[in-house]
Formats: sequence, C-alpha cells, structure tokens
Amino acid sequence: MGTTYLPTPTTRCGFGIARCNITPPVGIYHRMWGAALTDQATGIHRPLTATAMAIQPSDDANPAHRQIIIAVDHVFFRPREMQEVLEKTSSLTGIPEEQILIAFSHTHSGGHLVRDRVNLPGGDLIGPYLDELPGKLAMACLTAIATIHPAVMSYAMANCRMGRHRDFWDEASGQFVCGYNPDGEIDDSLIAIRVTDACQRTVATIVNYGCHPTTLAYENTLISPDYVGAMREVVELATNAPCAFLLSPCGDVGPMDGYTGDVRIADRNGRQVGHQVLSALESLPAPEHDFHYVGPVISGATLGSWRHRPQTPDRHAETKRFEYCHEPIDLDYLDGLPTLAEAEQLFIDLQVQEKDALAAGDEQKLRDVRALCERARRQLDRLRPLPTHTHYPLAVWLWRMGDALWVALEGEPYNALQAGLRKRFADRPVVITVMVNGARNCYMPTREAYDKKLYQVEVAFLAPGCLEETAQIIERRLSEWLKK
Repeated sequence: MGTTYLPTPTTRCGFGIARCNITPPVGIYHRMWGAALTDQATGIHRPLTATAMAIQPSDDANPAHRQIIIAVDHVFFRPREMQEVLEKTSSLTGIPEEQILIAFSHTHSGGHLVRDRVNLPGGDLIGPYLDELPGKLAMACLTAIATIHPAVMSYAMANCRMGRHRDFWDEASGQFVCGYNPDGEIDDSLIAIRVTDACQRTVATIVNYGCHPTTLAYENTLISPDYVGAMREVVELATNAPCAFLLSPCGDVGPMDGYTGDVRIADRNGRQVGHQVLSALESLPAPEHDFHYVGPVISGATLGSWRHRPQTPDRHAETKRFEYCHEPIDLDYLDGLPTLAEAEQLFIDLQVQEKDALAAGDEQKLRDVRALCERARRQLDRLRPLPTHTHYPLAVWLWRMGDALWVALEGEPYNALQAGLRKRFADRPVVITVMVNGARNCYMPTREAYDKKLYQVEVAFLAPGCLEETAQIIERRLSEWLKK
C-alpha cells in the first residue's frame, strides 16, 4: 500500500526570544585576514546582533531543564575570552554556564577580539568592548526567559546553492587553495524553522545553513555580519518576527562569489539564502497539522485528494518529547603537532622578516610575510589553551525535541558530518549547529582530506578519522533515543 500520511515535523516546547545590538565601535582592531593591509574597522556595513533563545520542555518549567542558545554575530572567541564571556553572562543572569550555548555565525568581518592584541591599532577598544558584552547578552537572556510561552516549531527543508565546495586544486600553481571548486559536491540542504505561539502567530524563524560567512575578506574594512545580515532582513520583513541564524557544518563550504570587499555581494548572497528560507516556510501548513490522503473524488479524472488535518492527541504527545545529553567525545590529537617553543620561534622569525620587508619597501613580500606572521600568531593562540589530556574532549550537545534531532558542537567540521547525519535520519529534521562556545579544536576534515595539502588540514589539531568517529558516536546516541 502506498503512503497515505505525511506528518509535518513538529516540536512543542516552551520558547522565548530576545535580541540586542552588539556592534563594535568603528576603529576597533578588525584584521581577521592575513592578507589584509588595514588593521582597523573604518565603518559599519550592517549592525551585529546577538539573539537569545530560551527553550524548555513543553510541560516542564524547571529552570534546570532550560537551554539558552545565543546566536552571536562574531567569528568566534579564543578560549580565554570565551570563558570570560560565559562566566560573566552566567553570573549576571544566575543561569549555570552549562545551560548557556553561544553559537557563532562565524562572520569574518566582526573584528578580531583577542585581549592580547591591545598594542595593535584599534586594540585598545577590544577590552572595553568585551567588558560590556556580557551585560548585553545577560539582558537578552533574561528577556528571552521572561517571554517564554507555549510554542510550536514547524520544520521545512530547502536547498540553497549560494554556498559551494571550496577545496580547489589550482593546476597552474600545483597546490590546493581555499576557494570555489566547481567540481566539488556538498549537502546544500537548509532547514527553516517557523516558531508560532498559541494564536498561530509567527514569533521567530530559525535558519540552519552551512556556508562560511566569507563573502567579505581582506579588502573589506567594514564591520559586517556578512551574508547573514541581508538574509535576516529578507526573512524578518516577510515574517515580522526575529530570525536567528545557526551555522551548520561547513569546514569545506564557502560562497561561490566571495573573498571580496564589495558589501553588495554579501547582501546579494544573503538574499539568495533568505528567499530560499521563505520558499521553505511557504511549504508549511498551519501549525500542528499533518497531511492526509482522504480518498478519490470523481471528476473529469478520478482525483486523489489530500488535506491538512489537525494533529491527533497521540501526535501531540510525540511532538512534546524532550531529551537532552551533554557528554564530550574523546578524540586523538594529530601526530607531530609543533611544541609551543617551536611555534613561538617561528612567530619571532616571521616578525623579523616582516620588519625587513617593511624597511625594504617590498609591498608584495610585506603582504605575504604579514599573512604568514598572522598565521603563526594564530597557531600560538590555538596551541596555548589546548587541553593537555591524552585525548581531546570535543564538546557535544544533543537533543531530541519532538520529531526533530538537534546537535551542537564546537569547532569547524566538514560538511560530510551534516550529509551523513541527515541521510541516516532522513525521516526527520536534524538541526546541526557548529562553532558553539568556540573552536579550540579548529577544523575537523574528512579522513581522505588529510592526504591533501589543504589549509584546513594544516591548522587541524585532531587526527585523521576524528570526523567519522564523531559522526558514529552522535549517530549511536541519537539512535538510542529513537528506539525508546
């Protein structure tokens, strides 16, 4: 017998949302790109925001069972700054740290906010900005909690080709570069989540999509959320409700049209994503309705009639299920990682080369050496805070919320993690959020990628197979919930 019933993926929960402006001041240290020749932000393209979402079980108002997810327009924070922001936000709100997740949009144009860069141009503005940020986040969290109400999340899928594979073999120079690869394949799926209240009014849209916000690059000097800003604008104008962006696995995905200083291209990329979101939302029926085959209708042809009907009490019970797990996954470190002493010496040597190029007036060499010097500085930033355990404890959070599975993890996994999990659980939405509470572990390439001389492999700290092992463990844990 053919399929006669199609459930609309649904979560019933308690939900609240609030937003604040977190745009850094013009003039702040902004240099995220090694090739950039300008250190400070010269203006603002679009404001940066933080959107706090409070989510809890439908029939359980116990604060201990509540999760706060804050979607933040920044690339990420280094471990020291990350811990400071979490601790202060927790202290100001009274919410335990383990219940606060900061999900970075990963825009590369928000500023480079590391306290030890205070002596660089615009670095004096970093400390005051970071000191004020937890207060803004705390107010958004408390407002989101104050607005918690019974809500229905309805999930829709779409595909968006704005983001493309970006591990490209440059035949002429005989090397892999990090840029648009016309021959590469990715999972370009997008999940749009409509959140409605008891009156079926849309109160929020959550967008889960995987593409590096790297439209704007080394030529850009403006503070910007990259394509995410225009995407939100498109969605919010149509829905009259806030839109929160959650980045999904995209270690090897970037904009087809990117690495520019032209903010019009960032906006164009964002509108591509935004219109795909709206198209997905238009496919949804009224909240808490499923699609049923109701039988033949005699007409000029014998028609097969389908109707959306209210969900049954049993379906309501299914969509209210709420389970949560937060257990790290222990992964092997990559063999041959440099020692701190080796990394520090490399940084010192490159600083000398930078001064020599500047004195010689060699602009091309200066650009190249400055980029290498910045790489070395960032390697030190990543090496110093790494846990000294025999294995790396990868932070992972898992939820079953009604029909949907939610996954959050730190770092930058390759797109294959998303493709595999969504294929394995093809009968339900799998919302995967990366860059959560930072990226200490950096990139997580696929096993076969380690055989290539790729940037993502060069800066990775975890051993080949780490992505596949993580996917297997996540899949096993989620499968155990579904057996119940």
